Amino acid sequence: MIRLTQVSKQYLNSGEDEFALRRCDLTIEEGELVAIVGTSGSGKTTLLNLIGGLDRDYSGQVSVMGRDLAKLTDPEMAAFRNREIGFVFQHFNLLDHLTTVENVALPAYFDPDGRSADAHKRAAEALTEFGLADKLDDNPNNLSGGQKQRVAIARALFFKPRLLLCDEPTGSLDTKTGQQIIEMFQALNREGYTIVIITHESRVSEAAKRVIRIEDGQIVDDGRARS
Repeated sequence: MIRLTQVSKQYLNSGEDEFALRRCDLTIEEGELVAIVGTSGSGKTTLLNLIGGLDRDYSGQVSVMGRDLAKLTDPEMAAFRNREIGFVFQHFNLLDHLTTVENVALPAYFDPDGRSADAHKRAAEALTEFGLADKLDDNPNNLSGGQKQRVAIARALFFKPRLLLCDEPTGSLDTKTGQQIIEMFQALNREGYTIVIITHESRVSEAAKRVIRIEDGQIVDDGRARS
C-alpha cells in the first residue's frame, strides 16, 4: 500500500539546509490502522504530506498503491489524490460559502468522470448515514466541531478511496466527541480502509493497531501490529 525508501526532505532555513526527514524507510500494508506520533516539529506532518502527494519535493522514493509518486505528472497526481486518497484535517477545511452537502460533494467537481447528477444525492446519503440528515443545507459555521468533522470525513470518503490520511483529526474536539470520531475510524478500518493518523493524543494512538514514532525527522520506533 505505502512504501518509503530512503526518503529525505530538506528546507532552506536562514541560508542553511534543514532536514525535516532523514533517510526514512517505511512500509504500511493495506488494511492497517496506523498512528504516527512525535513531538512538534519532528517531521510527522511532512511525512503525511509526502505520502499524500501534497509535497513532491524530496529525495528517495515514495510509492502508494504501487504508484511511484515522483513519476506522476501534476494532473495525474491531482486525479490520483482525488480518487484514491481521502484527507481529514484538524480544522476540518470546510468551505463556509457552501452548504454541508455541497462540501461533501466537492470532490466530484474536481474529477471529470465524477461529475454526475447524483453527486448531491450521494453526498446527502453519506451525511444521513453519519447522523446529519437535518444539516444538509446548513452552513458549516452553524455546526458543532464534531458535526464539522463528520462532514469532513464524509467528504473524504466520497469516492470511497482506499487510503485515509488524517492530521490531528481529534485535536479540536472535546473528549467525548473525539472518542466518537476515533470509533468512526475504527469502524471504517474494519470495513477495509487503510488509515494513517498523525496525532499527539494517547487516546488516538491507543486505538491504533500500530504506532510509529518519529523524532528529528527519523523513525525511531515502529510498534508491531496489535490485534
